[in-house]
Amino acid sequence: MKTGDGRIAYEAAGDPKSPPLVFLHGIGGAARAWRSQLDAFGDRFRSLAWDMPGYGGSAPLATVSIGALADALQDFLRQVGAIKPMIVGHSIGGMIVQQLLAQTSGIVSAVVLAQTSPAFGKPDGDWQKAFIDARLGPLDRGESLLSLAPSLVKELAGDDPDVSGMEVARDCMASVPEATYRATMRALMGFDLRHALKSIAIPTLVLSGSKDNNAPAPMMAKMASYIPQARYVELEGAGHLANLERPVAFNAAVDQFLTGDVAATQVKA
Repeated sequence: MKTGDGRIAYEAAGDPKSPPLVFLHGIGGAARAWRSQLDAFGDRFRSLAWDMPGYGGSAPLATVSIGALADALQDFLRQVGAIKPMIVGHSIGGMIVQQLLAQTSGIVSAVVLAQTSPAFGKPDGDWQKAFIDARLGPLDRGESLLSLAPSLVKELAGDDPDVSGMEVARDCMASVPEATYRATMRALMGFDLRHALKSIAIPTLVLSGSKDNNAPAPMMAKMASYIPQARYVELEGAGHLANLERPVAFNAAVDQFLTGDVAATQVKA
């Protein structure tokens, strides 16, 4: 069920008194992209998935940056009363939670960094400019996200993705407001928190897909090696949309992390 107060909209499942588990979608996503996860974890956690600012029922930000989105995330956690949540961040969602961890210590109890990166690189880099141009160029030439959604999602997916999951992915991509898509894409430019990885002092699952071209598995494995309490898991055949392509495998990896690494840390505490 979609709920919200006009600022940040979200979907939720589970007992409000259960430990909070928060899901953050990527640039082409929405809260509804996490419904399989909300259903899977709602029996044990207060599972919440936000519509990032500018998406769905959430108001857009005046200026979009990773820092501003991290501030919005902190406001959202206050809005829903999520104290010391566990956060699953996909793609730019993983960048946002990295930024939150870098600027505010002690606010998160565990994190899953899924198909994401610790850096996008210098704003004036040739690769970075080419990446943005490839995604915004078709819009400049008169295409829409509705017309582009099928090809964009196909490009992001790996081998034999779940059919219903791909339908959700296309619907989410097609529904992103063009202004939001443009602003959020540009927010990637200059993001670099590689130096902060060693300071992530909470249980961390770094979750990659072997066929992900946006956040390649070798890069994510290297990322995990710099995080003190990281577990690295690679989903064979999955692309950049693993929670929708392979929901059973994705949920199993997250569940193993929560019932293993995170639970062990809580017992010690």
